[in-house]
Amino acid sequence: MEKEKVTLEDAKEHGLTETEFVEIQKILGRVPNSTELGIFSAMWSEHCSYKNSILKLKTLPTKSDKLLAGAGEENAGAMDIGDGLAVVFKIESHNHPTAVEPYQGAATGVGGIMRDIFTMGARPITSLNSLRFGDPNEPRNKYLLTRAVKGIGDYGNSLGIAVGGGELFIHPTFTKNPLVNAMTVGIAKHDEMASASTQGKVGNKVYIVGATTGRDGIHGASFASKDLSKESEEKRSAVQVGDPFMEKLLMEASLEAIQAKVLVGIQDMGAAGISCATSEMSAKGKTGMDVDLDKVPLREAGMNAYEIMLSESQERMLVIPELGKEETLVTIFHKWGLNAVEIGTVTGDGILKIKKDGKLKAEIPADSLVLGGGAPRYIREEKRPTYLDEVEKKTAENFTDLEPEGITNTLTKLLGSLNISSRKPLYEQYDTEVGLVKVVPPGEDGGLVRIPETKKGIAVATDCNSRYTYLNPYLGAAFAVCESARNVASTGATPYGVTNNLNFGNPYIPENYYVFSECVRGLGDACRYLDLPVTGGNVSFYNESPEGPVFPTPTIGMVGLLQDVSQALNTYPKKLENTKLALVGKFSPTITSSEYLSVFHKEDVGKIPELNLETEKNTIESLLLCHKEGLLLSAKDLSLGGILVALAKIVISGNFGLEVNISALEEKFKRIDELCFGETGASFLIGFNTKDENKIKSNFESKSLEFHSLGEFISTNTLNIKGNKVNFVLDKNSLTNAFESGLKPFF
Repeated sequence: MEKEKVTLEDAKEHGLTETEFVEIQKILGRVPNSTELGIFSAMWSEHCSYKNSILKLKTLPTKSDKLLAGAGEENAGAMDIGDGLAVVFKIESHNHPTAVEPYQGAATGVGGIMRDIFTMGARPITSLNSLRFGDPNEPRNKYLLTRAVKGIGDYGNSLGIAVGGGELFIHPTFTKNPLVNAMTVGIAKHDEMASASTQGKVGNKVYIVGATTGRDGIHGASFASKDLSKESEEKRSAVQVGDPFMEKLLMEASLEAIQAKVLVGIQDMGAAGISCATSEMSAKGKTGMDVDLDKVPLREAGMNAYEIMLSESQERMLVIPELGKEETLVTIFHKWGLNAVEIGTVTGDGILKIKKDGKLKAEIPADSLVLGGGAPRYIREEKRPTYLDEVEKKTAENFTDLEPEGITNTLTKLLGSLNISSRKPLYEQYDTEVGLVKVVPPGEDGGLVRIPETKKGIAVATDCNSRYTYLNPYLGAAFAVCESARNVASTGATPYGVTNNLNFGNPYIPENYYVFSECVRGLGDACRYLDLPVTGGNVSFYNESPEGPVFPTPTIGMVGLLQDVSQALNTYPKKLENTKLALVGKFSPTITSSEYLSVFHKEDVGKIPELNLETEKNTIESLLLCHKEGLLLSAKDLSLGGILVALAKIVISGNFGLEVNISALEEKFKRIDELCFGETGASFLIGFNTKDENKIKSNFESKSLEFHSLGEFISTNTLNIKGNKVNFVLDKNSLTNAFESGLKPFF
């Protein structure tokens, strides 16, 4: 029921504080009505305003001479990749909706991030997803995981956008709060890029295009800004419902209108719906807007102004055509079977005026609603969690070393563990072939897609070891940046830019805010050192249940550029003759914080692997130098499970076997488990021709990096490991069976 005036109690029910309610009254010069309160509550929610994070985010490096659209400027980041082309990319979360309704929650997360890309005038060419779930051996977790994956697959497949990569991390901390972070990458021509602004065009008409407006998704933004509880788990009305076929039509119509130079501005209606689109476009263009809600196409009867303004019904856009081109706009959208209805006018007074039934329902300064305008900005109290001191006390000496005869059983069990095993059960549900863009497929370290009608390729990766960031927020976040850069480099591409999705608990809890702050600091320092701009992203707080917060997860989405996809690297070489294998970088494995420790000792403790940003940068640059000089045949980053898992994955993925001698490495380590299954940064396994060994060795050693010749690729499909203590032969079939056993029972 709409109210002419609201109370402090109403404001609190909408997630606003008393101080914020007072500030709203100052802005308006009066007490707001219920529609105005709803608009403020959505726009000032954490999800839309970033009020508890924006001041920290402003410390991130955002400058680059390649930037065409930086953080916060448009719907997504955009970087120049030469030849008049731009790569447009962004990552966003749909965590809370997925926890409540996993299929639609995950599906509409994909739809939302796609719209952020094509509203920029970019055609999406690939997508990724970074997922965190609880143990699927528990029925509820299995349901959440499998339904979310189906939602992602159904929506993306219907749109015809190839999946280029992603990740899945399983841990009990995500049982009540799964994380679904969706990333999309698109390509645009410089002269066909669009803006989410009115561009100051007073007098231009405002149109809503796409689907009709219903009651689905109301309170979605504020819902995503609260802790999950039993009550919130029943708020299915706050979860949007998607129609991917409608989205496909909307994408084609929007791109056609942009390329036809019909539009002044275009904005997706995501969180907070019409409220967000009208206020953000107006604020960016330093204008106002008069909107008549009686003209909005509705799918449900009896909707009031509050509901229409806050609806998060999917597949809708707000667009402003050039004066005189309104009929062309309508013709384009009608051709695609979509609504295109005039609902308002751009004004010069800076005020957002909303009318319905001939009455004024809201009158708010547009700038007061948005980030960078009147929305509040806070720095919260920080307190270092006591658990950080406790977990650091555990060292490798607290755990019994492996006997050499236990190595093979340990390897096969790790290969089948939930966090290392094959992701085929996931990505086989996604279309990876559509568009014929795939070069390096999902399942390797980084994905690589070709840019249609060019030789260029875009490498993609999403990375974060949530265990590392739990044990050391600062170094863990920096490690995530470095690992993502290594994964991109392993395809032969140069790391180019970063988008991030920061997933944390309730920011009002000082320990949570400390962890968040340290992760942002680590992320920023690593990006600065690697000279990578942060082009935008998303913050998701309140990933917390009565059992506590999730492991902090600052997911890194990274793109890289490869000038010629014919030079792409895989994790395995494509030829056998005279092909050798070496370990390069700085190999310093530790079993603390490792997947091995978690699987076999059931503990997440200890220091994370050594991290030195100079070493990481030098390792990546040396790898790319060798690649540029035509010296490399393959590259594989070392990550979860350590060197034996990496060697096994090379044999599983490729067409050859490996004969490896680790005797020299054994002499450097006291513990067998540390050598074989310890985790490390700044390390690659590379394949190369025997004649190039000295050049490669020189390139790495000139940067004070290690080069360990390990062995060679062989024609038999076996992994042969020789050493002073460790000696075994495992055939490809047994390795593959173990690797593919982990997730198969759940799909």
